[in-house]
Formats: sequence, C-alpha cells, structure tokens
Amino acid sequence: MAECAINRWGKGKFLGFSAGSHPKGVIHPMTLELLKTLNYEIASLRSKSWDEFAQPDSPKLDFVFTVCDQVAGEVCPIWPGQPITAHWGAADPAAFVGPDEATRRFFFRIYAELENRIKIFTSLPIDSLDRFALERRVREIGKARMPEDR
Repeated sequence: MAECAINRWGKGKFLGFSAGSHPKGVIHPMTLELLKTLNYEIASLRSKSWDEFAQPDSPKLDFVFTVCDQVAGEVCPIWPGQPITAHWGAADPAAFVGPDEATRRFFFRIYAELENRIKIFTSLPIDSLDRFALERRVREIGKARMPEDR
C-alpha cells in the first residue's frame, strides 16, 4: 500500500518499494482489492523481502520507513548508502480478523494513515533541509495518526 501511495504522491520525485522482514510470498487479496478500488496499477506488485534491498547492487535508497508495528523491535538490515530511516508504525492489516466489510474498513484505515504520512513527507522542502532536520521531520511524521472514527 505504501509503495503505491509514495509512487502516486511522489509524482516522479520518489520511487517507492515495499518489502517485509517475513514476506508471505503473495500480496494479501484485500490489499489488492483496495488498491484496485483506488485506481492503482497492481499488475507489477509482488511480495518482497527487505533483504532484496540490503545488497550492494540494490537500488539506492535515500529513505527507509518501517511501517509494521511488529518490525519496531526487529533488527533491520544495514542499508547500503546510509539512508535516512524512521519507524512509521501502523497495525498490520493482514493480521486483522473479522467479517469482510470490517476487514475492508480496517485495510482502508491503515492505507489512509500511511497515505496521510506520505503526503506530508512528499510535501517537505527536502532540498532546503539538512540531514539532521530531515531525519527529525521524517521521525515526527511517523507519529501522525488518523482519528479513530476514520
């Protein structure tokens, strides 16, 4: 979800990748349904391990945002190039158990929270901020929460 949102709201300024510490090998069907409903192109999406991006020949990463609350306590790989990192914790929608309509609402709430943070991030004046200020700002963005009734 975050990969699609950063690529939409980054408008060519950012190229996003989503990956997980323990990928399932398939994207959750509700994720695909939600993204399709929001008019995202989903054909090229795939489940990826974050190890794919920790290799010397991986795409250069300027920023790494961990989003799953379960990852907060995990040891992240050492990312080549020392990108700016921040934890933007969100509940794991794939772990939600409930009827289909409640699951859809939960997935949308998590998507909306991530999209809100991504919109804030993509509006930052990155070229005018030094590394320290940028690190502080992206960590602050991770604290942004959506109202519960959303």
